[in-house]
Amino acid sequence: MSVAGAAVIWIALLGPVITLITRMSPGDIATALTGAGDLDPLLTSVTSGLVTLGVLTLVCTPLSWMLARGRLPFPRVWEAGVLCALLLPPLVVGLLLVFMVGPYTWVGGILNWIHQSATNTFLALVIAEVYESAPYYVLGAQAAFAGVDTQLEQQAGLLGDRPGRVFRRVTLPLAAPGLAMSLAVAWARAIGAFGAVVIIAYHPFGIPMQIFTTLQETGLYSALPYALILLVVALPLPLAAYIWSARAERRRRG
Repeated sequence: MSVAGAAVIWIALLGPVITLITRMSPGDIATALTGAGDLDPLLTSVTSGLVTLGVLTLVCTPLSWMLARGRLPFPRVWEAGVLCALLLPPLVVGLLLVFMVGPYTWVGGILNWIHQSATNTFLALVIAEVYESAPYYVLGAQAAFAGVDTQLEQQAGLLGDRPGRVFRRVTLPLAAPGLAMSLAVAWARAIGAFGAVVIIAYHPFGIPMQIFTTLQETGLYSALPYALILLVVALPLPLAAYIWSARAERRRRG
């Protein structure tokens, strides 16, 4: 394939982004965000996305490390489970979450007892985002940990470092670029989550739901500013993580 052919494919893939940018003007964005409460969807999405990243880091990082190091019995079964979660259509995830954590389930009963709910609340939004983004982070973090040379960890252990210290001083720094990339992809997936959100967390509105409702109420063009805002919020972190990861890989090879 020639450079020209590759350029055509590259531009075609970026076609939606290019179309969005060329169809918008700063005035359109200002008009969409100057009304009372117009920034609420943005704040909701950013806050829920950050909470989701915190949950993924605390809960899924140990699982990814154990998968990468073969610390779990029948590792292919565990990996297949993560792949099943990844391959479930988001709408199906949202539908099944209603039957898993909804108000008429035992989980919903516990949440109701502590005056919480996993339906149409901020908690429900975070749950939907976690389920839509967690498989991407687990698989990416697993690959990041698997890329760390175990001989370096063994040498640190022979020098007297305990396993926890080896993880903090050897494993984690070497895996950090890959972990950052995985977390950034999870961020993009979480903040753009819609399929599960529309079923279990219609309220409070994040940016994807704002796009959907604006599209229904006032048409295609009026939803474009929110689409651009979503891209501006979702894309910088993955792009920065990609640049860091690529530079770290070049330094490692050089």
